[in-house]
This record gives sequence, C-alpha cells and structure tokens, in this order.
Amino acid sequence: MLDFFLHLDQHLLSLVTHHGMWIYALVFAVIFCETGLIIMPFLPGDSLLFITGALAGSGHLNLWATGTVIATAAIVGDNLNYWIGRLYGTRLFNEHSRWLRREHLTRTEAFYAHHGGKMVMLARFVPLVRTFAPFVAGIGHMPWVVFTGFSVLGALLWTGTLVTLGYFLGNVPLLRNHLEVIILGVAVVMALPFLLRLMRRRQG
Repeated sequence: MLDFFLHLDQHLLSLVTHHGMWIYALVFAVIFCETGLIIMPFLPGDSLLFITGALAGSGHLNLWATGTVIATAAIVGDNLNYWIGRLYGTRLFNEHSRWLRREHLTRTEAFYAHHGGKMVMLARFVPLVRTFAPFVAGIGHMPWVVFTGFSVLGALLWTGTLVTLGYFLGNVPLLRNHLEVIILGVAVVMALPFLLRLMRRRQG
C-alpha cells in the first residue's frame, strides 16, 4: 500500500480507467496530505501534477477540474499545516531543547516578517521544503491573511505551471525523465531575484 502511494503517479492511467471520477478525490487526498501533514513530505507532488496534466491532455481527465482540485488541495493543506505550526509548533522551542531554542524562534519570526511571503510562494516548487514552509510560517506567527495570499498565489503558479506542462508536453520522454531537474530550475529562476536582494542587504 505504501509503495502504491509513493508511486501513485505511475498508476494513474490504470486508476482512471477503472475508477473514473474517483481519481479526483484520490489526487486531492494525496496533495492535501503532502502539503498539510508535515510527516508526509515523501508523497508524490510535482510528478503527480505533471502526469495528471498529461492525462488531461490525452482526454482521460478534465483540465479545469484537475487544476481546481489540485490547487484547492494545496491551499487547504497549507492552511492546516500553518495552524498546526502556529498552535503547537512553538512548544518545540524551550530552554530544555538542545536544538530548538527561544532565540531560534525569535529569528524565525523576524525572517518571516520580512521574507515569509516569498518563502511560502517559492517553497511550493521545492519538494520537502513545501511541506515544512507552512509549518514554519505558523511557528513564526506570520499573519494568516498574508500567508494565505501567498499560499494561494504559490498554489496557482505551481498547479498552472506543472499541469499545463503535462497537458502540452506530457508525452515528451525528455521532460518525463528529467522532470525534477526542470522543476528545480524553474524554482531557482524564480528565487534568484529574491536571493540577490537578500545578499545585497547583508553586504550593505
């Protein structure tokens, strides 16, 4: 069962053939858990979006329904993760903790006060990081309205980019075989202006 969920993207066509519309519920659940539960960063994310886009391109799924389901799952999952971090995460920082001290919490709050929005949005394109970023934003007490705005923007960009790529280029072997590298490249390009500005501020 664990192997099935870890490689869900490889079983999608068969699932669509046998279960039809239920595939939308399954995709929602996987994206929601990968985004909303900090203990499940190992679930497929980027590849799942790409493959669902490819299935939409071949007529097996509806493109708009696919995009809506995935974006909604990502946004709802982000919010759950944020509130878990905000309500319970600060308990990890205390005088008895060797690694998570109160001064670390203060630095986290300061960082998210200045750069949290960009972090939440760009983290969406980086596996593992997108699972932890909302949790840390909650710990850092990033304002919920600001967090949600950037979460929505990041989810729409992530969904739109990968599902659209899958829709138009899902059957190109080069893309399918090097999807992780391509996504990382997109994330680096998007993050470059932010990183350069951060470096200039520190040098100044």
